[in-house]
Amino acid sequence: MPTRRFMQLDVFSDRPTLGNPLAVVVDAHDLDSDAMQAFARWTNLSETTFLLPPSTPQADYRVRIFTPRQELPFAGHPSVGSAYAAIEAGLVDTGKRALVQECAAGLLAVRVEGDGAARRIHVQAPPAQIEPVGEALRAQLQAALPAALHEGEAHQVDNGPHWLVCDLHEAAAVRALVPDMAAIGALCLHRSAVGVSVFGREHAGEAAMAVRAFCPADGIPEDPVTGSANAAIMAVLATQPGGGGYGTHYRASQGREVGRDGLVEVARDPISGAITVGGACALTVRGSLSL
Repeated sequence: MPTRRFMQLDVFSDRPTLGNPLAVVVDAHDLDSDAMQAFARWTNLSETTFLLPPSTPQADYRVRIFTPRQELPFAGHPSVGSAYAAIEAGLVDTGKRALVQECAAGLLAVRVEGDGAARRIHVQAPPAQIEPVGEALRAQLQAALPAALHEGEAHQVDNGPHWLVCDLHEAAAVRALVPDMAAIGALCLHRSAVGVSVFGREHAGEAAMAVRAFCPADGIPEDPVTGSANAAIMAVLATQPGGGGYGTHYRASQGREVGRDGLVEVARDPISGAITVGGACALTVRGSLSL
């Protein structure tokens, strides 16, 4: 079997075991979709990515992103971690600060700050399409979470993956949830959604917001730290006066309920409306893979 370079990173944390793990296969140019999906199912992480040569001169590298169940056009922590891995693997110049990632969602801008362990990666999310949920879907979300949801507090957001986003207002309500995973899984399958994300305001500490994301239909009951969900939340806030009180830049905390402690930097350009998610990575495994 061919030997390929392999990395596993902890994304949205500078300390191993506290972020969201990502498996990255570096030399994946000759793997087909079935092989990629089989390996992603085997790793059983929320996402596994495969780095390939770009198909356009505008891009620095190309990435394909798989959950254990399906390929995604875009996902946040896989994009942040894949950019970090592409730099570590020498696929791009270590001194380059502006990169372009090619993925199924198109060409996405990547900003690099710092080097080595101090490196921070910020990835621009695809433009989001937002729809308020109807009364029937809101009632299903209320029962599955369970949580009280009033009109205007739940939205469908498509920014590559499809998210159901719920504003619970307070971090305490977010952290206290004990969801009905079977109900959420069935709801996501019916609505072709990757998961349900909830958020609420923190009043102390280094983060302005607490976030949780539930993706049981893809084999991930609770995702530790989720870039695309955080980008979807910012897209919803952008439709509200003053960004719902969060403004155009904030830090989100996610993962404490599953023994992690991830931090996501979320920003929205006030002129273009472009949303970026970013943070640290900790490279925890570097080796070779027979696949």
